[in-house]
Amino acid sequence: MSQILQFSHQDLTILKEETVYKGHFELKKIYFKHKLFNGGVSGEVVRELLVKGAAAALIAYDPVLDNVVLVEQVRIGAYLPDSDRSPWLLELVAGMIDKGAESPAEVAIREAQEEAGLTVSNVEHALSVWDSPGGQLERLHLFLGLVDSSQVGGIYGLEEENEDILVHVVSRAQAYQWVVEGKIDNVIAVIGLQWLELNYQKYRNNK
Repeated sequence: MSQILQFSHQDLTILKEETVYKGHFELKKIYFKHKLFNGGVSGEVVRELLVKGAAAALIAYDPVLDNVVLVEQVRIGAYLPDSDRSPWLLELVAGMIDKGAESPAEVAIREAQEEAGLTVSNVEHALSVWDSPGGQLERLHLFLGLVDSSQVGGIYGLEEENEDILVHVVSRAQAYQWVVEGKIDNVIAVIGLQWLELNYQKYRNNK
């Protein structure tokens, strides 16, 4: 069996960084070299890197009713003018982690209240993943949060951020079927609902 992950961060050397644009997100141009699998060192590699930071998402699950809470909102990155696919996406509650005192779990809990009016209990870390690391710096932290979905619904979002968010309560089985069918096709929701499908039984058994 071949060795995996034989290199560390010390095997990559940053030669130069340039800030190309700085707004809501930051775009950098990175010049670097790295060790090669054959024992040598690469030539200078140049890559544009979109710096977003980190985000937290909540898999809002009701183990009593076996429901999940999803939010629907428009996403400009999903707008394709020559396609009939809607840019309104079904997602998990999620938000960016600013450089402050909040932990990823605290961000997930706050966003659940702001985006869906949810009161969350028994929050636990599910998994953390890189989002498109070939050209983007963003670490996604997903948490499971147990909720009571019986009184959930409505329109939420912060007016100052022009958010317009519709809350849906659907069965876990239906949400996962939408993943299978490609109706839910954004990475955070797909990963989160797949994780839930693998793990929901222990929460149902403990309800």
